[in-house]
Amino acid sequence: MSARIPMKPLTLLSLLLTSLLPLLAAETKKPNILFIVADDLGYGELGCYGGKGIPTPNIDRLIAKGARFTDGYVTAPFCAASRAALLTGRYQTSFGFEFNPIGSKNLEPGIGLPVGIPTVADRLRTAGYHTGLVGKWHLGATAPFHPQQRGFADFFGFLQEGRYFEPAIGKGNTTWLRRKNLPDGAMGRWTSPDGRLIQSDHLKSDEPEYNKDNPMMRGNQAIEEPSNLTDAFTREAMDFFDRSKEKPFFLYLAYNAVHSPMQGTDAHMARFKDIPDVQRRIFAAMLTHLDESVGKLLAKLDANGQSENTVIVFLSDNGGPTRELTSSNHPHRGEKGQLLEGGIRVPYAVTWPGVTKPGTVIKTPVVATDLTAMALAAAGVRTPADADGKDLRNLLANPEVGPLHETLYWRVGKSGALRSGKWKLFKGGPRWELYDLETDPSEKREVSASHPELTKTLIARWEAWSKTQAEPLWR
Repeated sequence: MSARIPMKPLTLLSLLLTSLLPLLAAETKKPNILFIVADDLGYGELGCYGGKGIPTPNIDRLIAKGARFTDGYVTAPFCAASRAALLTGRYQTSFGFEFNPIGSKNLEPGIGLPVGIPTVADRLRTAGYHTGLVGKWHLGATAPFHPQQRGFADFFGFLQEGRYFEPAIGKGNTTWLRRKNLPDGAMGRWTSPDGRLIQSDHLKSDEPEYNKDNPMMRGNQAIEEPSNLTDAFTREAMDFFDRSKEKPFFLYLAYNAVHSPMQGTDAHMARFKDIPDVQRRIFAAMLTHLDESVGKLLAKLDANGQSENTVIVFLSDNGGPTRELTSSNHPHRGEKGQLLEGGIRVPYAVTWPGVTKPGTVIKTPVVATDLTAMALAAAGVRTPADADGKDLRNLLANPEVGPLHETLYWRVGKSGALRSGKWKLFKGGPRWELYDLETDPSEKREVSASHPELTKTLIARWEAWSKTQAEPLWR
C-alpha cells in the first residue's frame, strides 16, 4: 500500500482557486445590453399599452418578461434630439441639440451630436463591450459625426432621418405619400390605377426626399440593400449577436419603423384586409412587421444562449404623429412635435433576467436618460458627473421605492414643459398651463387659475433650469 503524500498548502490553494474561477466569472460577467428603439410609435398602439386592432404579441411578450413603465418619457418630442439624450445620458438642451435637422440640414457643417460629448457607446466600448449600431442614426451625416467616430465599432444603416423601406415603390408593397398637390388636380387622396400608390394632401406638405444623399451604409461604405429595411435591420442585428459571443455587447437597434414613408409589404397588408382605411392598413402592416422582427430577435438570443444575460430596453423615440401615420397616443392629448403628453410619453420597458420580475408595472415617472445611466451601471461604469439620468436598477427591483426625479424638464424653442409629481406645467403658446396628471392624464382640464402659487413656483423652477441649458447650436 503506497504512502499518502500530503498536499502542499500552495497546491491546495491553487485547486481551490481553480474550482472557484467559474463561479467568480459568473458573478462578474457583464450583461449584454440591447436597446430596441421604435420610430414614431405612439403610446396607445401596443397591446400591453391598451392597443386594439393590431396584434403585437412578440413585443408584448418581451415586455411581459420584465417591467413596463406607465409614465416613461423621452426628452424631446421628435427624433434626433430625443436620440441625442438617450445616447449621452444628458438633456440634449444642455449641449445645444434642441432642434431636429431634416433633409439637407443634416449635411451642413457642425450639424450633429457635438464632438467631444461622449456617448454610451464610447463608455461601454472602453469598458470592453463590442458596440454596434444597426438602423437610423440622425445625429450628424458628415464625417466627424459618423457613428464609428462616436463609439460604435460596427455600423449598418443610414445617417439621416429616414429612408424608403422598399427598393421600389409599388413592387411587392403599397405606399402612402404626403403631397401638397396631387396628380390630375385631385383633392384629398389620389390612388394609382393598380392601387399600390396612394398620395394624400391632408397635411399640405410633401414627403421629404428621404433617400437623397442618404445611402444605406456598412461602416463608411455606401451599399445597395435589396431587402425591406425592417428585415435588413433584423438580419444584421442577429448577425451581430452571432459575432458577439466572446465578450459582452451593446447593440443600439434603431428601427425606422413605423416612421414615414408608409410602406406595407403585400404579405403584411393581406393580414389586415378588413381594415377599411388604407392608411391605417399600411400602418398596421408596418407595426406587425416590426413585431415579427422582435420575435425573431428573441428567438435568436434564445438559440445563442444569450437571453439570460441580456438586458433589453424597448422604447419609442417620441410620441406618434397621429395625423401623419395614424399612430395613436391614447389616452393622451397631443402628438409628435408637441410637449403635451402625447408627444413625449412613450412605450418604455426594461427586461433584465434576474433583476426585473415578470409582469411588473411601474408608475414612477422616468425619462430616457435613466436608461443610459442603467446601462452604464450594469456594465460597471461609473455614472458621469454631468449625467442627468438616474440608474433604474433599484426601481426595477423595488417598484415602490419612490420617485427618481423631483422634476423632469423639456424645452423646444419657446415651448416648455415640466413634470413634478402629479403636476404638469406646459407652454405651447403665449401662456403657461397647469394640469393634474393624476386625475387628468389627457390634459383636458387646465387648472392654473385654481393653483396660482403652485403655477408661479413651477414657472420659476422651469426658468431657473432653462438658464442652465445651452443656446441652440442651430434652428
